[in-house]
Amino acid sequence: MAPDDVRVLEDTERRFADGTVLRVRVLSVPESEKFPDGVKYRLHFGTEDETTLIRYDNSHGVHERHTSNGLDDDYRFPGYGAVQERFWTEIEQLREEKPSQDNNNP
Repeated sequence: MAPDDVRVLEDTERRFADGTVLRVRVLSVPESEKFPDGVKYRLHFGTEDETTLIRYDNSHGVHERHTSNGLDDDYRFPGYGAVQERFWTEIEQLREEKPSQDNNNP
């Protein structure tokens, strides 16, 4: 992949008062066998001490879902749009489970 073929669509980091961190990095890349949607992504929600609560990524050309228990071996990639929707829904559920000092939900 030539650098000219890659475009940053989103690169965000947000820290919350409850000690959680949101990191979203999405790149537009040429469509290929590894990246059939033309998107390379890392959607991460965790803690400041680097504990993953939920993460979706295809950094190595393989679509993966990680939780605080490790890699979800049963995960099947439903398409990038569905991954985004599921990621935001899961963050909302995790933040509701943990009393928050920060009312600004992601």
